[in-house]
Amino acid sequence: MEAPVQVEGLTMAYGRKLIQRDLSFEIRRGEVLAIMGGSGCGKSTLLRHLIGLQVPAAGSVRYGGEDIHSEDAAVQARLRRRFGVMFQAGALWSSMSVGENVMLPMELFGDHRDAAERARLARGKLELVGLGEHFDAEPAALSGGMKKRAAIARALALDPELIYLDEPSAGLDPLTSARLDDLIKHLRDDLGRTVVMVSHELASIFAVADRALFLDAQSKTMIALDSPQRLLEQGPEPVREFLRRGEKA
Repeated sequence: MEAPVQVEGLTMAYGRKLIQRDLSFEIRRGEVLAIMGGSGCGKSTLLRHLIGLQVPAAGSVRYGGEDIHSEDAAVQARLRRRFGVMFQAGALWSSMSVGENVMLPMELFGDHRDAAERARLARGKLELVGLGEHFDAEPAALSGGMKKRAAIARALALDPELIYLDEPSAGLDPLTSARLDDLIKHLRDDLGRTVVMVSHELASIFAVADRALFLDAQSKTMIALDSPQRLLEQGPEPVREFLRRGEKA
């Protein structure tokens, strides 16, 4: 079975400042892949390259053989319908209700359903993430965890096969984080979604990730890709040191 996404020889840079180089990996269908590493190593930058918001210095990101960075606008639009994104802190539009935020992708991508049908579908996505009663709420009225769940509902608006989550557990208390982990597992196990999760939260990485990709800030490349447990036991020393941060004497 072909992997939904293939990354080949990806190099990321801001001008002459190299961020990461020679990244090659695939995102497998039906997995949760965690992108991890120390602060400033390029995790969120990699996510922006994966979704086509930043152009590589070299290499490619392909969805079913098509490059997300194609100059053909029609190709880009078609590929972007295949995934949804939850940005850090939710990135909800404050001028819209929660329900209007979830309906927005349907409107932007030319969905021909009428307003009533879009609202019905949006309510269903909010029910899925446990926010069914907050359709008319303002984003400012939501807690941090609720904003992230609303952003996940928006990411699911077009029923994409692939969901990108940027630091979904950052800044959340342990109980709220655990509930979000359960939602991510539900997306994978019950809905068959593929999930890519940028995270430095060890509890979440071990709880939900099938594989973890480690970006090394020193060598500026990926140095490991395996299950979190195998990386903890057998990975390169910088990776094991990163994963042992949560151990208590």
